[in-house]
Amino acid sequence: MHIFKRVLILHMLLAVTSIYAEAAPWYKWRSKLNAHVVCSQTSPGEGWEQMHQAFVDARCERPRKD
Repeated sequence: MHIFKRVLILHMLLAVTSIYAEAAPWYKWRSKLNAHVVCSQTSPGEGWEQMHQAFVDARCERPRKD
């Protein structure tokens, strides 16, 4: 029964902290080779530079308000 209480408390703490979690921002990335621009949450690889503006959507249309 003691382990059950610990597991229950752990689940409650995880549930509370997940309420405050935010989605990762999206960024525009520009190719250093040909200036092609893509929208991604992570770098497409070497040869790409991150543009400064963060976005909340996968199309990089709605700027993130900080």
